[in-house]
Amino acid sequence: MSQINGFVGRRDFLKFASVMGIGAAAFGHGFWDTQQAAAADVHPVNANPVNANEAIRRLLNGNQRFVHQQRKYPDQTLERLRLVAKAQYPFAAILGCADSRVPAEIVFDQGLGDLFVVRVAGNVASDMAIGSLEYSTAVLGSQLIVVLGHKRCGAVTEAIKNEPLPGRIGFVVEGIKPALANINLATGNTSDDAVIANVKYQAKKLEESSVILTKLLRAGKLKIVGACYDLDTGKVNIVN
Repeated sequence: MSQINGFVGRRDFLKFASVMGIGAAAFGHGFWDTQQAAAADVHPVNANPVNANEAIRRLLNGNQRFVHQQRKYPDQTLERLRLVAKAQYPFAAILGCADSRVPAEIVFDQGLGDLFVVRVAGNVASDMAIGSLEYSTAVLGSQLIVVLGHKRCGAVTEAIKNEPLPGRIGFVVEGIKPALANINLATGNTSDDAVIANVKYQAKKLEESSVILTKLLRAGKLKIVGACYDLDTGKVNIVN
C-alpha cells in the first residue's frame, strides 16, 4: 500500500474505502454486513507491529523518564524526520483530551512517528475519533489504543454541572454525561471518580461501537486500555 507523507496514497485509500463500505448503500443491514467484511479483509501496512504489552511498557517507561526529568527525546532527529516522511508505523494510538497540559508525545517521552494521537475535549469517542482510530489500527497496524483522561478535566466538570453551554461545547459534554450515570455525585471526590468513569466509558464505547476494532480485539491484534494523567505530578496510571 503506497503512502504519501505517511498517509495511504489516493488509489489505495479509495480501495480501502470501498472495502469499508463507504458508498451509496451505507445504511441498514447491508452496511453492517459490509463492515464485517471490512474488518476481516483490511490488512495493516505494518508487517512488524509492536504488540500491545510491549507498547504499554514503552509508554510507561517513557512516562517515568518524563516524571523524573530524565527524558531521552527519542526519534526527534533530522534522520528520523526523513524516515517517517516516507511512511508511518506508530506503535500505539492515543485518544486523549485536547487539554493543553497533556501533550501525549511529551508526557510519554516519544518522538516523530511513534504515536497516533487523536485529541478532543473530554477524550470523547466521537464518530470522527473512532474513524481515526480505526485507521491507526486497521491500516497502520497499531495494536494498542490508550484512552487518556486527566485529573480536573474541565469537560468532565461541565458534565457534572449539567448546565446549558454555548455554541457546540454542549456536544462534547453530552458525550460524557452517560459515563456519570453510576457516579455518586454527593461524594467529596466526585471529579476524580467522574474522570475515571469517563475513561472507562469511552474505552468501552470504542469496543462496542466499531466493528473493525471489535474484530481486531477478538483476533488478539488489539488491546484498548484506559489511563489517567495527574496534572500535578505528570504521572500516568493505567485504569483497570
